[in-house]
Amino acid sequence: MKRRMQATLTSGAAAAAAALVIALGSGLAGGAGLAQSSGIELDADDIGGVVTSADGPEAGVWVVAETTELPTRFIRIVATDDEGRYVLPDLPDATYEIFVRGYGLVDSERVSATPGQALDLDAVVAPDALAAAQVYPAAWWLSMMELPDGEHSQQELGSSVTGCLNCHQIGNEATRAIPDSILSDVDSHLEAWDRRVAMGPMGASMAGAFRRLGPQRAMFSDWTDRIAAGEAPTQTPPRPTGAERNVVVTLWDWGTEHDGRTDSTPADVRDGTVNANGLVYGVVQPSDILAVIDPVEHRAFNIPIPSNAPPILTDTPTSPYYGDDPIWARRSDPRSVAMDGEGRVWLTGRIRAPDEQPEFCTDSENPFADYFPLEVGTRQVFLYDPPSEEFSEIDTCFSSDHNQLGHDERFYYGFRDGVGWVDVELWDETGDAEASQGWCPTVIDTNGDGVITPGWTEPGEAIDPTRDARIAYGCYSPAANAADDSVWCSDNGRDDNTLVRLELGDNPPETCIAEVYMPPPSVMDPPAYGSGGLHVTRDGIIWQDWRGSGHFASFDHSVCTVRNGPTATGQSCPEGWTFYRMDKPTYSNAEMPINSDESYLTQIDHHDVLGFGAETPVYGVVNTDSLEVFVPSTEEYVTLRIPYPMGFFSRSSVGRVDDPTTGWKGKGLWSSYSNYAAWHLEGGPGTLQKAVKFQVRPHPLAK
Repeated sequence: MKRRMQATLTSGAAAAAAALVIALGSGLAGGAGLAQSSGIELDADDIGGVVTSADGPEAGVWVVAETTELPTRFIRIVATDDEGRYVLPDLPDATYEIFVRGYGLVDSERVSATPGQALDLDAVVAPDALAAAQVYPAAWWLSMMELPDGEHSQQELGSSVTGCLNCHQIGNEATRAIPDSILSDVDSHLEAWDRRVAMGPMGASMAGAFRRLGPQRAMFSDWTDRIAAGEAPTQTPPRPTGAERNVVVTLWDWGTEHDGRTDSTPADVRDGTVNANGLVYGVVQPSDILAVIDPVEHRAFNIPIPSNAPPILTDTPTSPYYGDDPIWARRSDPRSVAMDGEGRVWLTGRIRAPDEQPEFCTDSENPFADYFPLEVGTRQVFLYDPPSEEFSEIDTCFSSDHNQLGHDERFYYGFRDGVGWVDVELWDETGDAEASQGWCPTVIDTNGDGVITPGWTEPGEAIDPTRDARIAYGCYSPAANAADDSVWCSDNGRDDNTLVRLELGDNPPETCIAEVYMPPPSVMDPPAYGSGGLHVTRDGIIWQDWRGSGHFASFDHSVCTVRNGPTATGQSCPEGWTFYRMDKPTYSNAEMPINSDESYLTQIDHHDVLGFGAETPVYGVVNTDSLEVFVPSTEEYVTLRIPYPMGFFSRSSVGRVDDPTTGWKGKGLWSSYSNYAAWHLEGGPGTLQKAVKFQVRPHPLAK
């Protein structure tokens, strides 16, 4: 097992917070004195200077520029170099509020500045550990929680918390502090927790999961009791180092204040030059909208997604934020989004009721339905055409969720029992939903005869070596492998530990064959458990993140010698796996390392928009405000963290190349805030989610 060890920053003995001292330059491009004394060069659209505190130059802290003078709120963030120097490059014409944020500091006062100014900033050292921790990501606060003995093991308790992280952070201010409106009516923090998890649009499901923990749920109230008494995290996050100081983050407000689960797309994942400098689209599940950003004009707008599906009416207990307002009543319920080679936007959503399945989904005249009929479909496919501003509906038999467009011009979708697809070319040619879709169940060639024969054993039945076997497997995260035209799937169960490969063959569904692979038994501490998202490089290497155990794994199918037959039990290709694990905050009393965060979905930087090499894997992390980049050539991680506003949680990231001739400036990795509750973000109710662009320059002063 390989891991990267990260240094820990401690606040140390800190002087009392000093008064902020600001040295303004001439106001012209590259204030002469500053540029000469610090080696900083500025253009007319830059702001730059030096950040110092009572301890001297502050390396690896962030300088934030924010303005509301553009059509939508705009934020740009950079980190300081070894000497505390910074350059905020290429700022749109506006007046900005500038401040410093960093671990071991408290936020400096905001200072007004305009592009072209040289601006020195005086950072403020945190007077104590509690003051410093106010800007720590949620995972470091959650690491204070102690996992108690009882019916559920520590691993089960950790996985229960991870289940909550599927939708929102735990450890941010919204979750580590109980609102006064709840505390005023209860006698203890435990009673307060029993009430608070039953509130809001997801109250019923949260309360059910919480109650299933039994007496051990008191670990939440013990945690918030200690925080309310003034206790601070003992584990502290590291400041950016190395290439992490070269990151430029740009954010735009979009959507509405009730948004959650935003998934975004700026380009075709296969070709980053598609839609260069164009609009960026995001689906917003609770709001029935496409949220849109124009990154050139810095404007945002929303496109309603039409749907005839019956409304989803949430029975919302009174919320401390929105009272009885049914803020998540919706119809289309959009979930995932992607762009094709023509710049059209494909999204999953509800166009009808689940039981209004088309007849061809079970009609034996349809070869796919005859092979594996589908009686219920909960989410279908929309296509939005930007030039005409029109939506088309594609009624799929399978329940569409996460997706990926393959090089064969098929959009692949995972569902509970297999993989489905929509053939883009057939849809454009016929406009016929039945003709342009297909699906295959996950059936293993157990008898090893090279084909799948109907009459297979069903999930739960004993394996018969003379028959094939269908497995119960949810394809939560699908990925198309351009190297061999296969489709790969990862599930997301707390105990799941499998990869599934589906070869469609020349005549699906008859030629579909599934293969299943699991990590070999090992001495890893912890063992790999709780799989998550996956993606595939163009040369066929599978990258998979592990939500439960915190691992990141690669799998090389080409080295496998056993793929089918009665001995292909899953652990038949130990030589294909390589595991990595990044050091993260962990529950302090855990008997084995259990991270206080969760990875989500994995993507691949196919086009080297980050500058770490083409085919570099990236995965989102819920509780640390970051994307993690794993650089295979060095086996090291680079953290892309958003320090402001706290609450960044990514479900997707896609690279786009706007201008290949301008180096780092002409490309970027796009993502979005995807917290299920926008009001949990720093700023509270009324705060909007953000569209995000990451760029990596050659050094911290590049402009």
